Amino acid sequence: MIKSIPKLRGESMQADEILRFEQISKFFPGVVANDRISLSILRGEIHTLLGENGAGKSTLMNILYGLYEADEGRIFFDGKLVKICSPNDALKYGIGMIHQHFMLIPNFTVWENVTLGQNKTIVMPVEELKRKVSEAADKMHIQIDPSRNVGELPIGMQQKVEILKAIYRGSKLLILDEPTSVLTPQESEELFITLRQLKKDGCTIIFISHKMREVMEISDRVSVLRDGKLIQTLERKDCTPSVLTSLMVGRNVNLNVIKTPAKTGDVRLEVKHLFVKGETVASSVRDISFCVRSGEIVGIAGVDGNGQNALSGAIAGIIKADAGTILFDGKDVTENSVRKRNNLGFSYIPADRRGEGLTLDFKLYENASLTQYYRRPFSRGGILSLRGMRERAIDYIREFSIKAPGPDVEMCNLSGGNQQKLVLAREMSKKPNVFLIVQPTWGLDVSACAFVYEKIIQERDRGAAILLISTDLEEVRSLSDRLLVIYEGKIRGEVDPASAKVEEIGYMMAGSEN
Repeated sequence: MIKSIPKLRGESMQADEILRFEQISKFFPGVVANDRISLSILRGEIHTLLGENGAGKSTLMNILYGLYEADEGRIFFDGKLVKICSPNDALKYGIGMIHQHFMLIPNFTVWENVTLGQNKTIVMPVEELKRKVSEAADKMHIQIDPSRNVGELPIGMQQKVEILKAIYRGSKLLILDEPTSVLTPQESEELFITLRQLKKDGCTIIFISHKMREVMEISDRVSVLRDGKLIQTLERKDCTPSVLTSLMVGRNVNLNVIKTPAKTGDVRLEVKHLFVKGETVASSVRDISFCVRSGEIVGIAGVDGNGQNALSGAIAGIIKADAGTILFDGKDVTENSVRKRNNLGFSYIPADRRGEGLTLDFKLYENASLTQYYRRPFSRGGILSLRGMRERAIDYIREFSIKAPGPDVEMCNLSGGNQQKLVLAREMSKKPNVFLIVQPTWGLDVSACAFVYEKIIQERDRGAAILLISTDLEEVRSLSDRLLVIYEGKIRGEVDPASAKVEEIGYMMAGSEN
């Protein structure tokens, strides 16, 4: 239920404000997620929230959307002091949120998804509903057939349906959390056109992104958070990537990937005519062949859901290939277990750290030895060495700047970025011959990204054959020596990451040559 508190004397908002946070604090066990944040959002602006992983951006937005309740502070919205206890409350005020994972029903049509849950007390003919949805889409300059099933639409169009749904429900403030993470470059540009149109129509947008190019392109103002605190809010004209990065981490950080030309050797990873069944046809691997030599990084670029999970799972040995061959140093490992592959010098950093990379109920030192517990110094004579496990975990904490009170903390109590750092530390310490890396910096702050990039380059220069799979096009382009583009489970082609244009790669990611 919405609890609206009458305005008190002296508490009225400025005429150009639609939202104001006053001294918002949110506490979790051992963590101050938001620390007395006071922030104003202006009516009709695109306001970006920028910060490291764990800076407090998502927590603040979850408070606004009613998923969390602030422990301290007040929220003013549209001239009123309000208390938002649930997403239903937020929607009634006109606050919408577009999540990274779309909240759509694939088997429903566009108009059914948009109107779902609306008009509960009024029976309206289907054709009238379709007409209203079409009118709303036309107003937003979205060309779409309301009778199409959502599951048949491209990812970029599905995201527009999410935005259309929010606007149809009366949202005058939209929160977009990492909205381009599943889009091609072209789809991202189309999204920005839509956002600018919404702004022109009077909608206010809060934009959360870690991609500096996007922040510079779309923002009117930028607020930087660090360690749960609001550091500064800047006008776009006062922003540069170096200024924003320094505010985010508290010091200057160089994000440029510096590497010498690759010195390649023998083929260490070879994939021949691989077929792997995925959850859908598009996410299945269909007749993929490529090789990776020692001393090089081969990147695979593509929109998420185009076979990357099936490919990485088959190479790691956690998904059985339906056909084809996988070779490590010329040895057929297609039927080998995960441990056998590890013993041949293979390391794997999965995209899903929580589901594949870690056991969250285990302690940090136990997770630090998950893929090597049967080896020294983690065990001796078949008996686990808790001392050896703890000492190695302490080394990982120090070397990878993992924020943890010690090796005995449970992994579930660490932030996502620090969980990822432990997986990286564990797998890189094995000095692998064949290294499969998937989404290595997902959830990491900018300084940690720079650190990880440096480590990956060091592994390449040491002689490892690295297969890098990432949906972050800037990341995979800057790190790779050769770049393959995947679409619907097939390799669309190979490009030179140093010279290929983003537009060219984007078209290939969308399944088109031009």
